[in-house]
Amino acid sequence: ILEKAFPTYPNGFPSAVIDHFIRETGVPGILGNIPASGTEIIKDLGEEHVKTAKPIIYTSGDSVFQIAAHEQVIPLPRLYEICETARRLLDGEHKVGRVIARPFLGEPGAFYRTENRHDYAVPPPPENLLVALDDEGLDVVCIGKIASIYDSNGVTQDLTAKNNQQSIDQTINALKAESRGLIFSNLVDFDMLYGHRRDTEGFARALEHFDSRLPEIEAAMGDGDLMFITADHGNDPTYPGSDHTREYAPLLVYGKGARAGVDLGTRDSLADIGQTIAENFGIRLTAGRSFLADISKD
Repeated sequence: ILEKAFPTYPNGFPSAVIDHFIRETGVPGILGNIPASGTEIIKDLGEEHVKTAKPIIYTSGDSVFQIAAHEQVIPLPRLYEICETARRLLDGEHKVGRVIARPFLGEPGAFYRTENRHDYAVPPPPENLLVALDDEGLDVVCIGKIASIYDSNGVTQDLTAKNNQQSIDQTINALKAESRGLIFSNLVDFDMLYGHRRDTEGFARALEHFDSRLPEIEAAMGDGDLMFITADHGNDPTYPGSDHTREYAPLLVYGKGARAGVDLGTRDSLADIGQTIAENFGIRLTAGRSFLADISKD
């Protein structure tokens, strides 16, 4: 757990940051520099971006520097290069948690974000769970955007998945493969497609789809496997605005050999899950309170 939070920018980024970004990347200027919904800002500024080739810069309630660009105006390799430069520049007091490439396609009035997003994260503290597992010779299989969030630290295998369907498929593939350690999957559609866009019906359909695939995941699990279903934040599709929301996130735990019907209560931190996984492998992390004993039958 960080002692100091990453900086946020409710009024946009300071002019010194933007000017430095323009100089170092060689872009003809920027558009935006405001907190915004990713879908709304390309709707508002996408046409001007196409005309000027100026990337769209925006942030949110999170510590993020997001760069949106039409793939036919700023090709993906160039967008990723710009993001890498931004990641290098955003240091010191302006070290945001993530720089995010947000490519899109389409025409004015019908712009849409593609699945070619890429995150450039601050390397996590060295004592995090993924590194600890890797140091013990255990597998750390990451699916979707997980590896990029952790800057690939401790990751032993990165399986590509750009939507919920692919993430579920890759999770099942990983469960069927020979491995011992952690499989860490992200179902991005709940957040990107339905939460931020406040698409309640789409969110509901995605939940039903995940529910329909759960039996496949459970069937692929071994007798000693344990599944955690949770989230790192809320994103209520019925709530006004487009930012993450502040309700408690769910925590569901399932295993063929786990104790059933256990009330895990309201946890103090997401770190409790990391500590539980660590204890299972005889590792101790610096933060979190394990609940492994609560769910173990022995």
